[in-house]
Amino acid sequence: MSLEDYTQQAQVTDWPARVALVLIVLVLIGLALWGMRRGWLNRARRQNDIPAPADERPSSVVVGAPVEGLYAGTGVNGDWMDRIVVHDLGVRSRATIAWGPGGIWLDRQGARSLFIPAADVLSVRADRGVAGTVRSKDSMAVITWRLGGRILDTGFRADVSSDHVTVLDGLVATFATGVQR
Repeated sequence: MSLEDYTQQAQVTDWPARVALVLIVLVLIGLALWGMRRGWLNRARRQNDIPAPADERPSSVVVGAPVEGLYAGTGVNGDWMDRIVVHDLGVRSRATIAWGPGGIWLDRQGARSLFIPAADVLSVRADRGVAGTVRSKDSMAVITWRLGGRILDTGFRADVSSDHVTVLDGLVATFATGVQR
C-alpha cells in the first residue's frame, strides 16, 4: 500500500440527509435562544414594579478610592439564583466601585451605572456568589440594600485580591451599622 491509499477521504453519499441534520441542529439552537430570550423578558415583566435605582453620581457624596473589578449582578436577598433583570441590574459588566459616607457608586461599562444611597445599605459581607454567579469562598463583596420594597444583594469582585480586601474593609468601615464580615 502506498501513502496515497491512507490519505484518501470518504465521499459523502447522502447529501439530503446531511443537509436535513444540519437544519435540525440550527432549528434546535434557534429554539433554545428564543426560549432564553422569552424567559428573560417574562422575568423583566414580573419585576416591573421595582423602581429604577439612581444612575447619576452625586459629586460630593462618594469619596472612596475607586477599585476596578467585575459587577456580578443583583439578585433577591436570600435567593442567590433569582437575578433582577430590570434596569440593567442583571447585566454582568466591568465596573469601578467607589464609596463614601453618602453611598456606593458602581460605574459600569456597557450597562447603566448604579448609585446605592447609604441609607439603603443594610449590610456588607464577603460571600461566594450572587445572582447565579459562583466564585471561590469569600471572593465577592456582597452589598445587601433596599430598593423600593425589595431587599437586594449586589455582588462585586475586585480584579486584584489586595483590592478585594480594600473594598471589603472600606465598605465595612463606611457602613458599620449592621454590616457583616
